[in-house]
Amino acid sequence: HVTYAPDDPRLRIRLRAQTALGDVWRCLRCGDFTLGEPHGSGPAVEAPLVPRGKVLRDLFILRFLAFERALRGVFIVLVAVAVWKFSNSQDAVRRLFEKYLDVFRPVFQHFHYDLDHSPVVGTVRKTFGYQHSTLLLVASLLLAYALVELIEAVGLWYAKRWAEYLTVVATAAFLPLEIYELTEHVSAVKITTLALNIVAVLYIALAKRLFGLRGGRRAFDEERRSASLLEVEESAGVMA
Repeated sequence: HVTYAPDDPRLRIRLRAQTALGDVWRCLRCGDFTLGEPHGSGPAVEAPLVPRGKVLRDLFILRFLAFERALRGVFIVLVAVAVWKFSNSQDAVRRLFEKYLDVFRPVFQHFHYDLDHSPVVGTVRKTFGYQHSTLLLVASLLLAYALVELIEAVGLWYAKRWAEYLTVVATAAFLPLEIYELTEHVSAVKITTLALNIVAVLYIALAKRLFGLRGGRRAFDEERRSASLLEVEESAGVMA
């Protein structure tokens, strides 16, 4: 429950009631009365903005994006660890790869497939030629990227405005790369990821009035204060 005691006597009397067990206050979330002292008091415009309606929908979307960022961050961390481990045992991995290649080569030759000229095998062999320092740099960059994703996830989960800015900037920065990758190879996963990121950037920037859009921070704060006052008035039953 979320209870609040506004300074305005007209609102306070509608949110408060007396029982044999003591004072009860109306919950701003569900409308039921709950026993005990209110969780806060003060001007009606400073009443807590209870997540419901549009606010609840916005919070749900932000938390969905936070969950997606968290999953991506964890996956990138695992990739970075794999690259780091590979950098420390390149020769061993190369020998193991060539050993298994020799085992499977006759099988693929039976089906008239030349493994030595396979694009996949060529790509794997190319990675064996990377220097140890290069692989460490790649692992470090991946960890930095994962850290950004995880910071975004935490900030978005708690609906922090700085996280919304970070998400828009970081996501928009990678859109050209994602578009370029589509020109190289089109796949359903790449198209879905690009579409999701574009929608996320547009939604957060417009809905949260970032970068001065739709009135900017002032309009955003006024909207929140108005919504807070409406919550109190609705719960008090004084709206027409």
